[in-house]
Amino acid sequence: MTRWLPLGGAFFVLFLGLGVAVARPPYAVDLAVAGLVQGWWRGTPGRVAQVVSDAFGPVVPAIFAIALAVGIVVCLRRGMRYQAGVALRVLAVLAATRLVSVVFKPLFVRDRPREYPEFSYPSGHVVSISSTGLAAALLCLWLAPKLTKWVVVFFSVATVLCAASRVVLGVHWVSDTVGAVLGVLGVGFLTGWAVRLLPPQPVPSAPRSA
Repeated sequence: MTRWLPLGGAFFVLFLGLGVAVARPPYAVDLAVAGLVQGWWRGTPGRVAQVVSDAFGPVVPAIFAIALAVGIVVCLRRGMRYQAGVALRVLAVLAATRLVSVVFKPLFVRDRPREYPEFSYPSGHVVSISSTGLAAALLCLWLAPKLTKWVVVFFSVATVLCAASRVVLGVHWVSDTVGAVLGVLGVGFLTGWAVRLLPPQPVPSAPRSA
C-alpha cells in the first residue's frame, strides 16, 4: 500500500538529478539527436511536428481540467458524491503535475537547442500530455477499470509523439522530454498517494433492492 510513496520519491529524485546534470553542457546523446534533426523544423517534418505539438500541448490538460470540473458539478447535482470526490482528487493530481514545468523551469536554467523563449528543462508540452494521461488513468482506475489499459496505451503513444515533435522542432533536448515524464510520475504518484487515489479502490456496488 505504501509502495507508491517510495516509487514517487524515486521518480522525483531522478527528475531532480537529471535536471542538475543537464544544467551543464549537453550530453552526447542530446547533441547527437539535435544534430540529426537540425534544420528539420524548417521543412515538412517541422510542419508535421508542429501539428502534433499543438494537438498534444498545454491545451490538453486545460480541456481535461474543465471537463473534470463540469463532471464534478454534474455528479454533485445528481447526488453522485463518490464519483465527484474521485474526480476532485484527480483534478488535484492534474494541477500538481502540470506545475512541474512551471515551477522547475526557472530553477534549472537550461538553454534550448536553438533560440526560443523560456528555459528548456523540463519540456512543458511533454509535462502537459503526460500529466493528462496520468490523471485520466487514475480516473479510469477508480471509475472505469476496463478502460485503463486503453487510456494508458493512448497517452503513452501521445507522449512519445509529443516528445519527438518537440525534438524535431529543435526547441527541446531529448533529456528535457525524459525529465518531464520523470517529474510527472514523481509528483503524480506522491500527490496521488497523498489524496488517497493510490492504491486504487473498486467502485462501491449499489445496494440491491429487496
